[in-house]
Amino acid sequence: MIELGVNIDHVATLRQARRTYEPDPVWAAAEAHLGGADGITVHLREDRRHIQDEDVRRLRALVQIKLNLEMAATDEMIALACALKPEMAMLVPEGREEVTTEGGLDVAGQEARLKTAVARLADAGIISSVFIDAETRQVEAAARIGARVCEIHTGPYAHAFHAKGRDPQSAAVVAELAKVREAGAAIRALGMRFNAGHALNYFNVQSIAALPGVRELHIGHAIVSRAVFVGLREAVRQMKALIREAAAG
Repeated sequence: MIELGVNIDHVATLRQARRTYEPDPVWAAAEAHLGGADGITVHLREDRRHIQDEDVRRLRALVQIKLNLEMAATDEMIALACALKPEMAMLVPEGREEVTTEGGLDVAGQEARLKTAVARLADAGIISSVFIDAETRQVEAAARIGARVCEIHTGPYAHAFHAKGRDPQSAAVVAELAKVREAGAAIRALGMRFNAGHALNYFNVQSIAALPGVRELHIGHAIVSRAVFVGLREAVRQMKALIREAAAG
């Protein structure tokens, strides 16, 4: 059954804007759980622009659903993950100047280094995921380094959807969706779990949720944005309903 992982980074963004103690990401995680989230995702960035080390420690101790730690494949982050033991660690590219993650991890271009990182995580009992573009060579490289999960970067699909007037039948949207579908098929053929995420929202999510074999969607900004108006628990509930409806259909 398809699952929803809620990214709560931007709850911490709001807190860090005032450099205070609220809103608390742990409270957000509890509200997301009550709304139906199957997991919580946080990205501990090198510059600590939103989520802080102590947030991850508290989430690990208090969250009752699975925790997915997004991180760069650096020695510092691998060591932290091995100490805290989230259920899953997702390796992502990271740039100091980017507003958000701008593309998939180039697994094919750094296999040796990433294979070592994945092995260290596996030794600590942590499932390794890689955030990659919808390209066969990246999927194949992910299998070679031992990743158990591939999360396909849905940003190009989401941006095409928005640019083409939210028309799911436009040629550009259909083409981007086909890339995600084909990457998903390759992931599954190689025995890995097919996840997807990035820039998904209440208008574009269902086409992705309906793809064959997709196991989990990670969504953050859209849910936190809607939560400003309806509350986080209700925002998660609405997203979960859309995902389950599309998957069932």
